[in-house]
Amino acid sequence: MTDAESKIAPRSDTSTLPGGHVTLGTDRPLRLDCGVEMRDFAVAYQTYGTLNADKSNAIVVCHALTGDQYVSGIHPVTGREGWWDALVGPGKTLDTDHYFILCANILGGCMGTIGPKETNPATGKPWGLDFPVITVGDMVRAQVMVLDHLGIEQVFAVIGGSLGGMQVLEWAASYPERVFAAIPIACAAHQSAQNIAFHEVGRQSIMADPEWCGGAYQSQGKNPHRGLAVARMTAHITYLSEPALHRKFGRRLQDRDVVTFGFDADFQVESYLRHQGSTFVERFDANSYLYITRAMDYFDLEEKHKGVLADAFRDTPVRFCVVSFTSDWLYPTAECRRIVHALNGVAANVSFAEIISDNGHDSFLLDEPEFHKVLRGFLIGAAEHRGLPRVSP
Repeated sequence: MTDAESKIAPRSDTSTLPGGHVTLGTDRPLRLDCGVEMRDFAVAYQTYGTLNADKSNAIVVCHALTGDQYVSGIHPVTGREGWWDALVGPGKTLDTDHYFILCANILGGCMGTIGPKETNPATGKPWGLDFPVITVGDMVRAQVMVLDHLGIEQVFAVIGGSLGGMQVLEWAASYPERVFAAIPIACAAHQSAQNIAFHEVGRQSIMADPEWCGGAYQSQGKNPHRGLAVARMTAHITYLSEPALHRKFGRRLQDRDVVTFGFDADFQVESYLRHQGSTFVERFDANSYLYITRAMDYFDLEEKHKGVLADAFRDTPVRFCVVSFTSDWLYPTAECRRIVHALNGVAANVSFAEIISDNGHDSFLLDEPEFHKVLRGFLIGAAEHRGLPRVSP
């Protein structure tokens, strides 16, 4: 589907752009990679800051697997700070005094965008497994349609980590004319066999829960919370590093002086993982977890370009900043270097930074001063080339 085919009429008034829902695909459908066409579907998004007069200061933030559109401020469901609150806000690295930040809940998500938990108009029941399988490319095409709705022709930057970084790469490869700068963080150009394996363990734990009901648990008033909690616990281990786990927990016991010789949470790390699982099920949908992890597994820019990753970025006008972390074993630095080498192979404008941190894959979500310094420096330089007002270092 071409850019023109995906367009719908822009808003007549974009002077104030609150977050909310937009119905897309009314005039022209979104054709998914699986061949299904989606019409009249909802996308939920949030915005921060003010869009300038020529709409040149927009930054699209792409969220990761368990994230959502609530990047900054207080999350309305969890009551906690948004997942990138340390980075987005007035005077912060993604300075909302200067930039207009937009984050849309991804296709297949569970925070207002169409996904398996939403109602299938053909049946009047939740989609469940009748929802079509989606890809990272589908997610990005839906985001493009949101920008068309808002009348934004080119964004200043697209940024995201993990699955968000995959979306950034897809943006740069498929819509280079609509992106001035791209910042893929802690990601890869394709999903590794190891990561697919971890995802499959999580999916199987959900599907083995008797309350999953073949994906129709909502219609039956049930919830596979145990399976989803285990999936979250398994995944969360991959987001951390052994040094971080040792520093936080070691072998310390949880609220006791001796072991119980049983299967309660004797160790603090056990209690921590159980807490991660139990809180996750309160805000996330099990079927969405299946669909989004499958979309990540299918992501392969190299295969999409006949085995030559560099061809994904040939003649690109986009300025890139690729970031990795030393202790990230889920998407290690070597994977990020492959992206950089591909960009170098086509003489793209690319910067690369490996940040020293022992916080594992989750480093991009945490208050890592050197990481924030790198992002701020790149954005300031890119803004100068873009002709945006200077941001203080």
